[in-house]
Amino acid sequence: MGEEQILHVGFNQDSECFACGTAGSFRVFNCSPFQETICRPFSNGGIGIVELLFKCNVLALVGGGPTPKFPSSKVMMWDDHQAKCVGELSFRSPVRSVRLRRDRVVVALEHKVLVYNFADFKLLHQIETLGNPKGLVAISSSAESTVLACLGLHTGQARIELYDRRQTKFINAHNNGLCCLALSLEGKRLATASEKGTLVRVWNTADGQLLQELRRGADQATIYSLALSRGSEWLAVSSHKGTVHIFSLAQSIHTGATASNGSSGAVTVSEEAGSRGPDSSLSAGAASSSGVSEGGIAGGRSNPTSIFSMVKGLVPSAALPKYFTSEWSFAQFRLQSEDSAVQSVVGFAAEPGVLYVVTAAGSFYKACFDIHKGGQASQEDFFKFASQPDMSPFM
Repeated sequence: MGEEQILHVGFNQDSECFACGTAGSFRVFNCSPFQETICRPFSNGGIGIVELLFKCNVLALVGGGPTPKFPSSKVMMWDDHQAKCVGELSFRSPVRSVRLRRDRVVVALEHKVLVYNFADFKLLHQIETLGNPKGLVAISSSAESTVLACLGLHTGQARIELYDRRQTKFINAHNNGLCCLALSLEGKRLATASEKGTLVRVWNTADGQLLQELRRGADQATIYSLALSRGSEWLAVSSHKGTVHIFSLAQSIHTGATASNGSSGAVTVSEEAGSRGPDSSLSAGAASSSGVSEGGIAGGRSNPTSIFSMVKGLVPSAALPKYFTSEWSFAQFRLQSEDSAVQSVVGFAAEPGVLYVVTAAGSFYKACFDIHKGGQASQEDFFKFASQPDMSPFM
């Protein structure tokens, strides 16, 4: 039995399962216990995007690969109980990504994000964005609020739509272009990374305040995926370096104990002019004055800082580059070599200290990390899921 060419992998909203689109099928797998739950081979085309809605029978498909099953400019709503498409959205340009929640369908095109009502596909909102080949967009999945995050119209800018409050916020998140973004389940927190890939920042969506700044590494990297745990206690980052970094987030982030200015209209949170190079970090003085955490502490669990932070007490903090006091990852998990060179996505289990990683090489990892001590995470489970489906294909 051969292996299929994988075109897409992605978790559902709570990371309890993930979907895989291939050159001839789409498949859905449960994470714990690991088990294939849906396998739909096609004889005449590939699936480039599969977007799940929790564990619902309805999901969104977009064609992909050398011979797409559906046009790349269409979103097909598939009902797996009926094993057929029950609706579609058509566009004039290729679909870059799709996001679902129980009452909304969000579609990212190259220069637009469109928001539809799930029930009747009525267009509710259209947003112009900077060029967005990766389809960067996120929407909160909890019913308690409706928050959307996407690219703004300027390099490194994130746009936040607070639909319940009818407010729009703009955050100048990085000097370089955005490479990845992720919202917490209820939409209160936004994590961003730039094309440089050295820093990850966590923001309060209500007022655009920078809450915490984290360092993945010193050298440039392509960030593949960001994920916040269900209570925003943890943040995971995967990149082309092959190591998944896990950061402890400040208690104010996961308890929501941050002040909101309650202002209306658009708010821009810009990087300190003149004090930073491209994608450089906040100075220690600026971090303190803006309320940014200098030590990621979740119930007493701190991210380590650079060994050079020992000079912090000998030199005025304002004179030190922020690199010397950067927060580095609390825990790490190393992927196998064949998975380091391909795209990977991360997600947190409901159980504390458990992380899932899925790669485009067809690997699934379940890793466990010590929530008190951190350090190297251990591999608890590993499965290869890219084998050719052994079922009669749908037409």
